Formats: sequence, C-alpha cells, structure tokens
Amino acid sequence: MQVSRTAALRFGEEHFGGARLGDRRRERRLASLASEMARHPGGTLPQKVTSPAELKALYRLMNSDAVTHAAVLEPHVARTRERMRSHAGVVLIVHDTTELDYTRMKSLAAALGQIGNGGGRGYKCHNSLAVAAATREVFGLTHQILFCRPRVPKGETKAARLARATRESRLWVQGSAATPAAPADRLWVDVADRGADTTEFLDFEHAQGKSYLVRSQHNRWVLAGHAGEGQRVKLHDWLRAAGEAGRYTLDVQARGGQAARRATVAVSWAAMRVLAPRQPRGQQRGTPLAVWGVRVWEVDPPAGVKAPLEWILLTNVAVTDFAQACERIDWYARRWIVEEFHKAMKTGCGIEEMEFTSPARLQPAIALVSVVAVFLLTLRDASRQPDSHQRPATAVVPRAYATVLSAWRYPPAPGHAPRDLTLHEFFFALARLGGHQNRKHDHPPGWLILWRGWTQLHAMVQGALAMGALTCG
Repeated sequence: MQVSRTAALRFGEEHFGGARLGDRRRERRLASLASEMARHPGGTLPQKVTSPAELKALYRLMNSDAVTHAAVLEPHVARTRERMRSHAGVVLIVHDTTELDYTRMKSLAAALGQIGNGGGRGYKCHNSLAVAAATREVFGLTHQILFCRPRVPKGETKAARLARATRESRLWVQGSAATPAAPADRLWVDVADRGADTTEFLDFEHAQGKSYLVRSQHNRWVLAGHAGEGQRVKLHDWLRAAGEAGRYTLDVQARGGQAARRATVAVSWAAMRVLAPRQPRGQQRGTPLAVWGVRVWEVDPPAGVKAPLEWILLTNVAVTDFAQACERIDWYARRWIVEEFHKAMKTGCGIEEMEFTSPARLQPAIALVSVVAVFLLTLRDASRQPDSHQRPATAVVPRAYATVLSAWRYPPAPGHAPRDLTLHEFFFALARLGGHQNRKHDHPPGWLILWRGWTQLHAMVQGALAMGALTCG
C-alpha cells in the first residue's frame, strides 16, 4: 500500500496553531505533540509520546516559563469561540467541576488544594464546554479553571467568608465571565447543575445580559408572575402543586447503578421572580430576578428505579408554551456531555497519570491533555453528522488510518487495494474494532468505544509501518 508515512492528524495545527509561546519552534512543537497525543491519547505520557526524543521535547516544552496553562489553552479557546460565532443555532455553554487527583505526587502536596473529604490533594477543575444544542456537537472549551481549595481558617466569620475571593461558589461566575455575551443575533445559554443555583450567579447572569439554564437546588421564596405584587410561594412546593401541561419521552442516562432508559415524563412551568435572600450570600444587587421555572418528572418509572427523574430548572429564556418547556429540558439533558468530557479526560487520556514535580509544569500539560480529550468527543460527533454517508473518511482522518481500517474490516481481494471508506463506514468499523456489535438495535457508538477502537487502530497502523506493509509514498 502506498500511504505517506508523514500523514498526520490535523488536530495539533487546528487547535494549537495560533499559540503564542514567544518562539515559533515552541509553537510548532506544541502542535506536533498534540497531534501525536491524539493518535494515542491513553495512558501515561511515555505511552502517549512513544519516541524518547519527542518525550524529551515534551518535558522541555513544559519546562519553559512561556508555556503556561493560559498560553496553551488560548488558541483552542479562540477556535471554540469562532465556531460558536459561526453557528446559527443555539449554543449551550455547559459548566461543571471535576476533581483531578494528584495525591501520590508528594512533591506537589504543598501547592495543591484539598479534594474529596479533605485528605487528598489536587485541583478542582472547572470546565466550560460549548455544545451545539440541536446536534450535541462539541465545539470545545471556552474556559478552564484549575482551582486549589484552600483550608478555611478556624473561626472565619461569615463576612470574611463572603469577602474571600477563593470561595468555591465563585467558580460558576468566573467560568461564565470568561466567555463574552452572545452577539445580538445568536443565543448562547449557560447551563449548569445545582452547584450554580446561587443568587450571586443568577444575578450576575442577569446583570451581564446573559442567558442561563440552571437546575434548582434551593426551595427558595419566589413571587408568582413577572409583574404586580405576586403571591409569595416556595419555588419547589409551588411547581410540584401545579398540574402537568403535557408529557413526552426523554432519554435518561445510566447513573447510580441504574441502567439507561427512555422515560415518559410530565412537564409543568410558571413565570416567577426570584427574591434576594435577607442575608446576601456573595456579591449581588438585591433586586428580584424575572425567571421561568420548569419542572419535569418521571411518570410510572419501571420497577427497580429507586430515584425517579425529577428536575426543577430555572431559566431567563422565555417559556410560554409546552414546546419551549420541552426544549429547555432537552438543553439541560445535554449537560451530560460535560460529564462525558470529564470521563474522557480521566479514563480516555489519563490526565491524572501525569507526573510533574512543579505546578507550573503540570498545569500547561493539563491544558494540553484536556484539549486532546475534546478530540475524543469529536470522534463521536463526526460519526453522527448528517453527511457522514457521503463524505470520505480521509476528510477527517489520515489516509493511513482509513486504509488500514478498511483492510481489516473489508479485506480486499488479492491484488486489489482496500476500498475507500465513507465517514459513516469508517466510524462504524472503528466502533467494531472497539467492541461495538454494529447491530441494528444497538445505540450509536459513544466516545469510549470509539476511543478503544482508535487506540487499537493506531497500534495497527504503527505495526503495518514497521513491517513495511505501508510504505512512504
């Protein structure tokens, strides 16, 4: 097979080509290392970058003072924002926090924060991930915060706690603040779980003219309606007492030992004003906030389901009919993608397996590997695009990978070259290599199956090159 040995993923140049590291050689090195990691994202750094010379170059790069977490992430973030601006549909910016555990790195202990029950050491990694609402396509990170949870001083007063800039609850505000408001002709919605349900965050969103959708945690006092005196009611109690406005089906993700399922859910909604608490928590203006509350709850859950689905959502994007209420619920269901991203960071890319003795060297490596984790999610996205049956696989992946996978899945007749694959054929063959059965009733392959297949395919390509089955063209 005549396939160029220098065929490489365009990943590094696309996501890091605009890096500003003070030296063009560093910038080219970052892009090339990113492409190498995308070929084999799993395992430790020596497993990601198998060439001793390249691995040494990676360590030298991370040791440069110009290579910081912000500098490495900047070109990817710029690319993400450009994709958001060019997208005509709704973009969801999904915010969530995960823990990165580096407890075993004793040399870093003094520089890292508490995680877990306080006995571990690492970062609270707060990610803001841009996703197309309609298609679930992942555009990339708009921001990432590596937060070290401090030890709270004994006897800290409430006033001192609220004034402290290192409050963990500020992460939601900081994550949103890092992304500019949407252009006038676009709708970008900040989506977050119950951790963001603070009047400080909600007030910030209103003050900045941003749109949001947050799962409610607090059964707080609200005023019914957006105008007039309004009845003073408890948010959760009021929505639970309201009659259902309609039903539809919703896919529920596997969680807490419960299998994924398709659930029939009921929906209700109401306009309301969130009242400022009598004792303010954090920075806020103290004015009522006009919002809509949406409740969705599972009807007749199957036997064995211990925790039937119920979400109570708050949004400042208008909800005036059943279709809009269902759309807001679907937006919140997309929040699961950021949890898939966190799994891709840890399981797919082994981000907690890296060993550096200095936070200044570890942090840019976290940024680099986080972007590689985005690549794992885009494997799934590419397999689900409407034009995947027509586009050639080589539009997305190197020809060497398409050729080897084609030869494995559809062995050619003697004397014939492997046939060209479409994107759809490539990704379903990749899923088959990763353990997916490709049966008609199976769910479309997720990123984990595709990652397993990609890792095996990379080894197959390297083996074919080593044996001369692929030659330089």
